[in-house]
Order: sequence, then C-alpha cells, then structure tokens
Amino acid sequence: MFPTKALLSLLLVALATVDATPLKRDTGKATLSFAAKVNARAASNIAAADRARAQQMRQAASKGKRAGATSFSITNGAMDYTAQVGVGSPATEYTLLIDTGSSNTWVGADQAYNPTSTSEDTGNTVSVSYGSGSFSGEEYTDTVTLTSGLTITQQSIGVATTSEGFEGVDGILGVGPTDLTEGTVSNTDEVPTVTDNLYSQGTIGADVLGIYFVPASESNSNGELTFGGTDTSVTTGDITYTPLTTTEPASYYWGINQSIAYGGTTILDETAGIVDTGMTLSTSGLMLFTDAFSQYESATGGTMDETTGLLTITSEQYDNLQTLTFNVGGTSYDLTPNAQIWPRSLNTALGGNADSIYLIVSDIGTASGSGLDFINGYTFLERYYSVFDTGNSQVGFATTSYTDATTN
Repeated sequence: MFPTKALLSLLLVALATVDATPLKRDTGKATLSFAAKVNARAASNIAAADRARAQQMRQAASKGKRAGATSFSITNGAMDYTAQVGVGSPATEYTLLIDTGSSNTWVGADQAYNPTSTSEDTGNTVSVSYGSGSFSGEEYTDTVTLTSGLTITQQSIGVATTSEGFEGVDGILGVGPTDLTEGTVSNTDEVPTVTDNLYSQGTIGADVLGIYFVPASESNSNGELTFGGTDTSVTTGDITYTPLTTTEPASYYWGINQSIAYGGTTILDETAGIVDTGMTLSTSGLMLFTDAFSQYESATGGTMDETTGLLTITSEQYDNLQTLTFNVGGTSYDLTPNAQIWPRSLNTALGGNADSIYLIVSDIGTASGSGLDFINGYTFLERYYSVFDTGNSQVGFATTSYTDATTN
C-alpha cells in the first residue's frame, strides 16, 4: 500500500443491506454490505506486502504490546474490501478498509475528517503501524453510522494527520480483538472497538461478527458484515467453532490452531496462526512458514515469478493440482485447486501475465515455531463464511455456495 504509479480499479457492487433495523438485545443483529476493489499500483513484488504485515505482527508481540511502532515500506497492493461508513452528525461518508487484524477505526487518509456537533477531541494521540502502511494523529470520539439503524455514539476514532500506504481509501474499520488497541492511544490502556460498543450500547445482542466474502472474480462480487450474529441465508452448512489459540503472538489476534495437508501429505503439522482479512491489503490468500511453503512449492511444481512474488504453474500442472485440506479442531475444510489460484481474469491487476496461472499460497518468511506459522487470508475467507465471537473466545467457519465453485 503505497505510492501509486499506476492504478487499475475494479469496484464491484455490494449486496443490498439486510436485517438493518435495530433490534432488541435478545435477537439484535444488523448487516453492513461491503464491496471488493481490485487495485494495481506501483510495479513491485506483491507478496512482500503480506510478509511485512506478518513481520509487523510478530515484532509487536516481541515488544510486549499488541501494536508495534515499526513501519515497513511496501509499494503494492492488489485487493481491498471496503465499506461506506458515516462519521459525525450530519454524517460524512468515508470509504474504510475492513480489517480483522487490527482494531482501531480511523479516517483522514484520503478524505479529510469533517468535525461536527458530535465530534470531541480527547486530547490523546493515536498511532498504528500495519506493516503495509501506518497512520498517526489525534483521537476523537464521534457518532459512527455503519448502516441505517446501526449507529454508535462516542466511538473512539483516529483522525490521521499523517498516513502512508492508503491511497484511494480513507482509513480502516478495525474489527479485530480489543487487545489490539493496547498501546495505540496515549493515556489509554485499550479502546472499545465498533463491535464492542454496538454490544455495550444495546444495539446488537451478542459481541459477535459474521463475515461473508464472495470471490472477486464474480461479476456480482459483494459481501457483508453481520454485527451481533450470523446470516444463515448465505451458508450451506452448520457453523463449526474452534477455541482461540493460547499461543503468542497468534493469541493477540483472531488466532487458531490448524494443520494443513496437500493431497494426502501433511505439509503443516498442527500449529498456531491467524485468520486475517487484512491480507486483502495486499494479495496472498494463504501464507505458510517457510518449510511448509517449500513442500507446497515442490509438490505443485510451481516456479517463483519475480514480478508478482507468487508461484506460477503450467496448465498441465494445474490439471494435477491437489486439494489443500485444513484441519481445524477436528473439522476439515478443503481448498480446491480452483480456490488455490488467483483469478486469471485479474492477472494484470497484479502486474502479471494475462495468460499465466498464479498460486495464492506464499511464504510467510520465517521458520516454524514463531507462534504465528500461517495466515488464512482472503482466499480462504472467500470460500468459507467466518464468525469472530469475542464473547465466547472462538472462531467459526461454515461452507457457502462458493466453497467448491469454479470461479477462477
């Protein structure tokens, strides 16, 4: 994310909002639609953006805090998921990235913050680094409107005076665990997230967030955030939950334990990692520690493409590609061969060759045992409905109509 030299944007239409009327606490939930935006920015190795983000997460933990101060300069990003969010009264609408790997909500990167009668400067400063970008500025509290009837009062927001890596968007809607706000705002231990405040203010009935992605290659690509519950109209099976991992630093995020097999061969023994929509800030759908990635590279026959930083395979190798099976808490989730490749219609958005086949599995850049050995990014989340349950300290997944679809 990253100084723009060339920009190709594909903004795909979002679903109409459903269940948006505020309900009583015993049943309350509401849904916010979002859109997928595919960007081609400065020509650079795009896999580096994800590695920088993962490195930032590990370094933050090594310093004993959730949000680090180190920034890494990255000059490319391929996939954004954005929502339109109102701030103030009357509300100014901002385009915000959706990120489960961070928890501060902030504005001002592209469109300047517009104070209104509901705006209050707390006098505190705020600063967050993401590996693939950063911002710093002042903390305000203000009214935040996620969709009609879904309004938060006195929400802590960052107002950027400086930001890097957020061209074309106004900031971030942070929906990660509250712990990730630790150390980001002066004179403050932690700040409640938008989900926390929706729950504490009685707008939603549970401190739960459901996320539904649709593959970006689909012409009707769209998605939704369901605050306070789940949307079973988009799932095709039951939601199965797994406890959050206790292994640091994955435990600071939406961390889980899982193993992965390619075909019938285990390439990742059970270990800790995270589920992270923030991987959409660059491109990789799945990152593995170096040894596991090397096994995958060897098994697929893929060769590294220096322009994109992704493995590329031939049509014959694609025909022989095996299923990746994720075992999470005793439940298996398959990533089909089609789900393991970047949408071929969008190859040029990566700076790649239109006729090539690129694999979305990439190297996290460290050996195993770091406490963050994998990242399940946007490609996994496009194939499975995901639920982030703060109240019960768990993450859930369910199949959708896109789990086994041929879209790429």
